[in-house]
Amino acid sequence: MYTAELIYKYFDCLTEHQKSQFEALYESYAEWNAKINVISRKDFDSLYLKHILHSLAIAKVCKFADGARVMDVGCGGGFPSVPLAILFPNVHFTAVDSIGKKITVVKGVCQSVGIENLTAVNGRVENINEKFDYVVSRAVTDMATFVGWVWSKIERGEGSGTLPNGVLYLKGGDLTAELAATRMNWKRYNISDYFEEEFFETKQVVYSTK
Repeated sequence: MYTAELIYKYFDCLTEHQKSQFEALYESYAEWNAKINVISRKDFDSLYLKHILHSLAIAKVCKFADGARVMDVGCGGGFPSVPLAILFPNVHFTAVDSIGKKITVVKGVCQSVGIENLTAVNGRVENINEKFDYVVSRAVTDMATFVGWVWSKIERGEGSGTLPNGVLYLKGGDLTAELAATRMNWKRYNISDYFEEEFFETKQVVYSTK
C-alpha cells in the first residue's frame, strides 16, 4: 500500500502543515468512501498513487501563482483539485460536479483536513458565470466536448503561473485523434518524465493556452 511518503518523494518542499494534510487524506477519504463510493474499493489502497500523486502531476507542468483562480471540472471526489489545493494554499480552487453526492464528499474532506482555499459547487460548468486563469480536469469526457464547455470560462493572461492561462487536462492513452478533433494546439507532457512508477507510463498532462 502506498502512503503519503510517495508524495514527499517528489515534493520535498512541503511544510509540516501540508504534510499533515496529505497524511489526513487517507483516513478522510476512507471514512467518506464507506458512505458514498467515489473511489473504486479495489483501487483504494492506491489512493496516493492513482489519485493524489496523479493529480499533482499538473503541478510538475505548471506552478500556479499566488492568487490564481483554478476551476476543476467534473471533480468527482475532488481530483485533481483537493491535492492541488493543499500544494498551493494561496491559490483559489473551484471544484464543480453535477452529482451532488460527490460534492458532499469534497466538502467533507476539505473540512476534515482543513482545506480553506477550495469552493465546491454542485452544478454544470455551463452554468458557472465566472472567469478562471486555469481549468483542470481528469478524463471527464472527450476533449472536443470539454473545450466546448470551458473555453469561454478562461481569462486570457500571461501572469497567473509558469504557463499562460489555459487548460491542463489529465488523460491517458493515444490522444492524437481526440486532440486533433479540437482544432487547437496542444502540448503534451508525459507524466513518466516526472514520476517513475509504472502506473504513469501511458499518462499525460495535455495543455493549451487561451
